[in-house]
Amino acid sequence: MPYVELGRRKIEYDVIKGTSRRYTYFRIRSDLKLEVVLPRGARVDVEKAIRERAPWLNREYDRVSMTKNVLDDGMVMLGGRLLRIVFRDGPGETLTADPERGLVEICTDDRRRLRELVRRWFLKESSAYAVRRVGELSDLVGAKPRRVDVREIDKWGYCTRSGRLSFSWQLIALPEHLREYVVLHELTHLLEFNHSARFRSKLARVCPDFRDREKELDLVAPYDRLAPP
Repeated sequence: MPYVELGRRKIEYDVIKGTSRRYTYFRIRSDLKLEVVLPRGARVDVEKAIRERAPWLNREYDRVSMTKNVLDDGMVMLGGRLLRIVFRDGPGETLTADPERGLVEICTDDRRRLRELVRRWFLKESSAYAVRRVGELSDLVGAKPRRVDVREIDKWGYCTRSGRLSFSWQLIALPEHLREYVVLHELTHLLEFNHSARFRSKLARVCPDFRDREKELDLVAPYDRLAPP
């Protein structure tokens, strides 16, 4: 695989032909390889293009290298902790979490079922958490939703104008202070359906350190592809 040296850092990269006719895109993948997407039908000096974006690429590399994945490399995150996945062959399908021992034991005769078993587990636990915490925090924010549910969405949470709050099925993976932030954020949207200064002011009243929590949340990569790798 080709690579480029940026300062003391050696970054391997893949080159992909994109659909755009004008722009070159860069992305640091979770495996810390750089993906360079070239414009269709254009000739690009790839190494020169990479070096021109060196400051941004170095910052992005640092961010991605600090990112924790919800499900990756035999580990699954629960409450902010990475637990080791241990398989046990046997009939039926069970999943048992043991945070004290730092592991999740999965009994299955087909390891390709891992992601589906984790999804079911997270859906159940995240649903119970979201309903409970929304009920506990509604009075603090001064807003009550018309409906609360947990779904397979590409955000940690969202609010609709009709007063429905939806949360990611992976919510339970986050540490408590980040789960709480997500709930407070969406409850505040019931008062301000935007991200204006008024919204941030109201969020700060119930979550004074929300900016720090946002930055920490950005370092958690949700697992959004359920198909086997």
